[in-house]
Amino acid sequence: MECQKIINFGNQLLRRKNVDCTRDESRLSRCLNTFDLVALGVGSTLGAGVYVLAGAVARENAGPAIVISFLIAALASVLAGLCYGEFGARVPKTGSAYLYSYVTVGELWAFITGWNLILSYVIGTSSVARAWSATFDEIIGQHIEEFCKKYMTMDAPGVLAKYPDIFAVVIIIILTGLLIFGVKESALVNKVFTCINILVLGFVVVSGFVKGSVKNWQLTEQDIYNTSHSIYGANQTQEEKLYGAGGFMPYGWKGVLSGAATCFYAFVGFDCIATTGEEVKNPQKAIPIGIVASLLICFVAYFGVSAALTLMMPYYQLDTNSPLPNAFKYVGWDGANYAVAVGSLCALSTSLLGSMFPMPRIIYAMAEDGLLFKFLAKVNEKRKTPIIATVTSGAIAAVMAFLFDLKDLVDLMSIGTLLAYSLVAACVLVLRYQPEQPNLAYQMARTTEETDNNESVSTSESQAGFLPEEEEKCSLKAILCPPNSDPSKFSGSVVNVSTFIIGFLIVGSCILTALEPSILIKAVWIIAAILVLLVSFIIWKQPESKTKLSFKVPLLPLLPVVSIFVNVYLMMQLDVGTWIRFAVWMVIGS
Repeated sequence: MECQKIINFGNQLLRRKNVDCTRDESRLSRCLNTFDLVALGVGSTLGAGVYVLAGAVARENAGPAIVISFLIAALASVLAGLCYGEFGARVPKTGSAYLYSYVTVGELWAFITGWNLILSYVIGTSSVARAWSATFDEIIGQHIEEFCKKYMTMDAPGVLAKYPDIFAVVIIIILTGLLIFGVKESALVNKVFTCINILVLGFVVVSGFVKGSVKNWQLTEQDIYNTSHSIYGANQTQEEKLYGAGGFMPYGWKGVLSGAATCFYAFVGFDCIATTGEEVKNPQKAIPIGIVASLLICFVAYFGVSAALTLMMPYYQLDTNSPLPNAFKYVGWDGANYAVAVGSLCALSTSLLGSMFPMPRIIYAMAEDGLLFKFLAKVNEKRKTPIIATVTSGAIAAVMAFLFDLKDLVDLMSIGTLLAYSLVAACVLVLRYQPEQPNLAYQMARTTEETDNNESVSTSESQAGFLPEEEEKCSLKAILCPPNSDPSKFSGSVVNVSTFIIGFLIVGSCILTALEPSILIKAVWIIAAILVLLVSFIIWKQPESKTKLSFKVPLLPLLPVVSIFVNVYLMMQLDVGTWIRFAVWMVIGS
């Protein structure tokens, strides 16, 4: 009896959500188009980091080869983007990675994913709001900081910020009101700020190519020594340690890969597009296009800005905090700093909107499913926006921005995001090899262009797969040479187990590497890599689902496996303190 209760409880934790995607009804306003999604993705991803990150990575990690670092980071991000794109075509509903996990691996993983996404968006919103406030304050001469430190100091170091950031709260309240007013209006404001940001970045790139010199990509050790001799004297060893060996790749491939790991986070943000499933016209086409196009635009922007910076001045002289103003001063264009200031504020505005936009939609989706309080799923009938979820998320973010210095919590955002990326990649891998489901949970929503005739034919075809099938016996031949050309319950189970084994091997290897990076671990890596390849081969031999989708991830199972590895590896590089905070947040959620 007790065993049956435990089994029932386990089944409840792993029960999957049935989503009928053939229906177009939505409580939210379906008014966005593909361009709106591209602007949302670009605005959310291409934040103020583009004005700072390139300088820091070029000086400390990669030198002029930062352009290669951004290329590698973009390719790694595209892997996750493609997985999100396929799910956007399969399940075009509100919820992003939370919903994708719910329909594939069950309620427990869905809650973990959704709960951590909420944390990521709250921290992201609060930290960007404080950054907006600090940037604006710096432009006007730091009058706000001086006033607050004089009259509103909070004496609790390590717990609270030095002073309450009222300006950050005002910004969050304004954007919360905009989101309540309507999704169409929010998208319009986002497009305006994103276009201004792109124009400023275009100006930076053109300026860099006009005023720059290829000689800055061909510096020798002697050039570096001559320039910095006044700082370090004749200590050449110290200079080599700090600035590398000169040339295009002064820190070697190790520096390029280290820079790529940092640059990867610059592409985080496109996943907000996946939360618009019930607010975009023809989502099964618009969401994949929006994700891939926004990542491509962001890569071109990052590539162009980093190339311009390293052409304008030697990489080892770049300022890690404000590289662009420093570079324009170096080439004698001080006036360009005003454009940079405007661009950085616009970038912070779109990044803030990109953090605030998906948060209430995740809360709304979880509340509708009963995993959060039901009242959070209330929708304003006139504006068609999740009003209670929007107000709640805005209030929490405002309190966080008002009281806390969030530097220690920013890494916690990474766990939630990378966990979501990993789960979505695993879900794509699992779902592609499953037999058709009679509940239509995994079938693509029909596009508006399809006729009723096509719909009826598709339905009849799918019903053919619902007939009882003979039980397959487990054998090596059945695993390596499946007798059917269509997925079966057995082949689906093989893929499920294989995906679990791949995940276990990747997580185990990454944990060992983080704990003890020794020669022994290299042997473990080799063994794990061979086993992952063997198990991936077994998955590749299984029959794929023939469900027609407007977008599918190519090169299965390779791309999702590589995406899982990249995300897990980056997660395991985070410090112990971050993981302790993650555990505390999970305990709060439970």
